[in-house]
Amino acid sequence: MNKFKNALFSLTTIVLLGVLSTTPVWASGFSFSTGSPDGRLGALSRPAGLQGVETETADDFVLTQPTVISGATINGLLLSTGASVPSVAGVEVEIYRVFSLDSDAGRTSGAPLFSTVKVPTRVNSPADNEIAVDTRDSSDSTLSFVPNQISNFQVQNTVIDGINLKPLQKTLGEGPRSGEQVGIDITFNTPLFLLPGHYFFRPEVNVSGGNFLFLSSPRSGAPFPDGTNDLQAWIRNTNLKPDWLRIGTDIIGAGTFNMTFSLSGNTIPEAGTPGKVNCHGQTVSAMAVEFGDLDTAVRTLGYSSSDALQNGIGVFCQ
Repeated sequence: MNKFKNALFSLTTIVLLGVLSTTPVWASGFSFSTGSPDGRLGALSRPAGLQGVETETADDFVLTQPTVISGATINGLLLSTGASVPSVAGVEVEIYRVFSLDSDAGRTSGAPLFSTVKVPTRVNSPADNEIAVDTRDSSDSTLSFVPNQISNFQVQNTVIDGINLKPLQKTLGEGPRSGEQVGIDITFNTPLFLLPGHYFFRPEVNVSGGNFLFLSSPRSGAPFPDGTNDLQAWIRNTNLKPDWLRIGTDIIGAGTFNMTFSLSGNTIPEAGTPGKVNCHGQTVSAMAVEFGDLDTAVRTLGYSSSDALQNGIGVFCQ
């Protein structure tokens, strides 16, 4: 038995040494971008605070392989709400799947008032609830950020306070605004791990002395896989939860919008499902490279930790 354990320990050591010295070819780089701001729209996305109620703006992306996302960039407009110069004080990111996942799909307009559907449609909206394990927040150091001032910028239309329950949702927007364009580079100190699927990316930015308007980008700029629809951007505030409104179709009443963001990381082929046993050593190596070491990868992603720590291999894919 001791000889067997020693052999396993030696194998683990060899695997980890190989991981730390080289990047395996099976961990392919991943990137996604909707392009640059087009000046058409700025949509509020902020936590609850002195400036008002929580308001969330989300846009979609698609993954075709298991993917570790380690960074993101968002572009927005900083608007002053007083005499002070607005500055970025915090960032939170949430990931949503597409309705009806993670949602109460049984709610209908005939239900009691507190549970009625408050919007014209829920089809292709973000889910009612975020994927809780994939929330990252600068307040708990699971993400860090660097804001970069770019230039003065003007948008043709905005959605800030005019986020209303049906049938009063069509406000046509709140008109043009000007402010300081900022690009915020985000590092996920605890990377996100997502299986193939269709998701919505929702950043919120806490601005001291102002608000953050997520900037729109051209609908043609995002690279979506063949056979996959590029869904338009959605928005909601605390009064509308858990439902969402389509910014273009429901509120503006014309056109559709993407929002300006990019994602970066690595695809991890054959990564399997957290908590289920698997056998591909190359996937273990790729995970360890992305997270720094095998132990951290196992603990972060929720795989079968006892097998991983004892054997060093064999737990990451079915």
